Amino acid sequence: MVSNWTKIPPPLFRKVVIVLIDALRDDFVFGSKGKQFMPYTTEIVEKGTSYSFIAEVKPPTVTMPRIKALMTGSIPGFIDVVVNLNSPALLDDNLIWQAKTAGKRVIFYGDDTWVKLFPKHFVEYDGTTSFFVSDFTEVDDNVTRHLDRVLKREDWDLLILHYLGLDHIGHMTGPNSPLVGPKLREMDNILKKIHTSLLSKEEASLPNLLVVCGDHGMSETGSHGGSSEGEVHTPLLFISSAFEKRSGPLTQPEVVQQTDLASTLAVGLGLPISRNSVGNLILPVVEGKTMREQLRFVHLNGFQLSRLLQENTPVYEKDPGYEHFKIAEKSHGHWIKLYLEGNNSEILLNLGKKVLKQYLEALKALSSSLSKQVAQYDMYSMMVGTVIILEVLLLLLLGVPKALSSRAEFEVPLSPALFSLLFYLLCLTLCAVHVIVCTSTESLCYFCSMSWLTAVGVMMLISALMCGILSAIAKIFENSRLPPKNPVLSSSNWSEIDVLILAGTVGHVLSLGASSFIEEEHQTWYFLINTLCLVLCQELCRNNFLLKECDPQHSTAVKQNFDFIGEAFECKNIDIQAAGNSKLGKAPSSPELIKGSEKWISLASPWIILICCRLLRSLNQTGVQWAHRPDFGHWLTSSEHKSELSFLAAVSLLMIFFLVQRRCSLVSKIAVALGLLGVYSYRAAIGNVIFPWQHDSKDISKGITEARFVYVFVLGIVFTGTKDLLKSQVVSADSSVKSTGLWEVYSGLVLLAALLFRPHNLPVLVFCLLIQTMMTKYIWRPLKCDAAQITVMHYWFGQAFFYFQGNSNGIATVDVSAGFVGLESYVEIPAIFLTAFATYAGPLLWAIHLLCYLTSEVSRNSAAVGHGCFCYALMRSIPVAVYIILVTGLRYHLFIWSVFSPKLLYEGVHVFITAAICLFFTAMDQNHFHKVQDLK
Repeated sequence: MVSNWTKIPPPLFRKVVIVLIDALRDDFVFGSKGKQFMPYTTEIVEKGTSYSFIAEVKPPTVTMPRIKALMTGSIPGFIDVVVNLNSPALLDDNLIWQAKTAGKRVIFYGDDTWVKLFPKHFVEYDGTTSFFVSDFTEVDDNVTRHLDRVLKREDWDLLILHYLGLDHIGHMTGPNSPLVGPKLREMDNILKKIHTSLLSKEEASLPNLLVVCGDHGMSETGSHGGSSEGEVHTPLLFISSAFEKRSGPLTQPEVVQQTDLASTLAVGLGLPISRNSVGNLILPVVEGKTMREQLRFVHLNGFQLSRLLQENTPVYEKDPGYEHFKIAEKSHGHWIKLYLEGNNSEILLNLGKKVLKQYLEALKALSSSLSKQVAQYDMYSMMVGTVIILEVLLLLLLGVPKALSSRAEFEVPLSPALFSLLFYLLCLTLCAVHVIVCTSTESLCYFCSMSWLTAVGVMMLISALMCGILSAIAKIFENSRLPPKNPVLSSSNWSEIDVLILAGTVGHVLSLGASSFIEEEHQTWYFLINTLCLVLCQELCRNNFLLKECDPQHSTAVKQNFDFIGEAFECKNIDIQAAGNSKLGKAPSSPELIKGSEKWISLASPWIILICCRLLRSLNQTGVQWAHRPDFGHWLTSSEHKSELSFLAAVSLLMIFFLVQRRCSLVSKIAVALGLLGVYSYRAAIGNVIFPWQHDSKDISKGITEARFVYVFVLGIVFTGTKDLLKSQVVSADSSVKSTGLWEVYSGLVLLAALLFRPHNLPVLVFCLLIQTMMTKYIWRPLKCDAAQITVMHYWFGQAFFYFQGNSNGIATVDVSAGFVGLESYVEIPAIFLTAFATYAGPLLWAIHLLCYLTSEVSRNSAAVGHGCFCYALMRSIPVAVYIILVTGLRYHLFIWSVFSPKLLYEGVHVFITAAICLFFTAMDQNHFHKVQDLK
């Protein structure tokens, strides 16, 4: 009897058409926009033969994982966000493969992600790239042009259409753009054409089915990837003559899971439900069938879910869902017995309804259990990676005393370790552990799948790092036994800035263990830079009003203590030189006091910076809790305020020119001016802003020519700066030539950021340059802050400006449109580079400015650049290492996919960028260059 129950029933529909409209939010169909721009679809939803649902999507809300969820019924992992750029073939059991195996003919037109996921599955296809977001029309026209021909044919069973235009409009202009309405109207006409054609070709035996859905929604800024309501709620419509006409008042659509579509379509097409599906059958779709058929359908779904539970859970018998399913199955047996006896009474009908209810409860419980257990973690590979990261961090921490001494030496004692007995013993032990783990593990392990040569190399790296750590610890103990020449500095030598840096760093790291603090991390950085401004104000007051009362003899003692501690690897500070250059020795008998107006400007600078930061906070609401609140950016980007936005963009570009040109050569000044003019022209060409003589912006283009015009100047300025840098490094060690070259490279990057930033974000760039200028002239130099303090301040402000741009720890705030500025088609490497640069422009510009500043201070401290590089690497390494440990420990947390995983992705990219920055720092470190020359 069980074998008959699990036999695949015949199909319910002859032909099925799936129309997937990328980024279709539920309110685009069920809200006011639907009534206004999609009248035909609205009429079918309210009065036609259809069933309407809101499909809830699990993060990450990007296209490739969502296609996998729709076709397999499973919940994809967060790594799919990365492989979304170049999707590999889908090997899991899925609806397309089942249809092909059953002999059904599948045709596809649209996003080429489907073609990559399902190669050789379609009898006919035409793919279009999904990443060129500047294309609103051709990308959809390439799909629609096939419709008339394919709808007349009879040689297909399943037709899939994936429209991308709405998603691209969202990325470029947002969900409230005037372009959204015409696109929805276009989609409505397409749905009308398909529905009319299906109705005209229906046969008496089996009806046809039209499914309308979205892969994900879009946020209020038009992006997606996160878990806001606009991103996770999409419409799901089933339209067929097999359904009864709707009557009565319109009710709010029921919420179902997106994964439920795979199970429902499998039943509708007469196919097996995908092996790894966690979805439930959407019962209203089969309500027109007899009770016996309905019970058979839900039993098939329950049987598949219970089998999946048995494969993934050792104690599956105790699972509530499995217990409910067995009870429902037993009741189903009683119903079948009564049915076969010919009992047609009310008792049979009531029992059938009871059994159906039991099955639905069991399906819900089984699906819930499986969704929680779906994440299979490769703990061995995770542990290997964590160990390497922790070893590198520990080496950095142990190298602090020597790396921050006056000579700025950072050495990793690996050479002796490679010839020690301990190294070989560790290698052998780790290789033995690797063999045992890889031969005993039952699940797929990424590290075990690597070649043995690579695995042995990783084991040697771990062993060498461990030996280096032990060697560094031994040296510290050896130096600690040396007799002290001078008394040790007391803790009173810590300034308020040092205490704030330590407390802020520790506090931020600890906050990473809470999901709420990760969602609202911008608040942490805003608080830290505001507090920093207040502490700097206090230091400036002390420097200007109290310093002359200090004891001039104090500096000599401090300097002696400092030199000894630097030699004994116990120092805390960085610039250990002459007492006049030391942070603790900046109380000489003739202190440099700022005279006249500059003194008061210096005192006012922290307060001006605080005002700038407060204005920037009002520009872009970010995070989760307050992201829905209106901000100045939304006001500016609304169509009725285009004149105000144009004026602000023009003023911002002028300010950028005046702040950047001060240290550029004449040629670079002209290039910057023309480049900024090109930036405005580009934004005017694509319709973001208008020129004063323009009355409308009907002639909207892609701005390809204008953007490439700016790229020419960006490359020219960067090339000029690079030429000066090479000259200073190879021809003559002229620090002024190097400073000029670095500033020109920085100016070129500022021009690139101005091009990629949306017009309402240009004030972020202005305030970034203004704050850097004020802090350089009126804070850091008067206070003679050391390189470590300046590096940490740059790092903090860089992090704050990352959020001032409107970024968050959610994927949805990534501005994908920046990756296609000036591109006619999708080119992977430039698109990735431009998107990454636009996203991390804040930290990048502050890091390059740090290098510019430290290079100009080389005459005061030759080791400043080396100190800055080490501190920057350390500031990035500490939170990353701790966060990886936290994420590993919290891998079963409720918000692991929606909060912790996106943050981990951001951290990974940021580490990669930091590594590139540190390499640049090292290349520019003349002190390091001379050391290398001496070694030769």
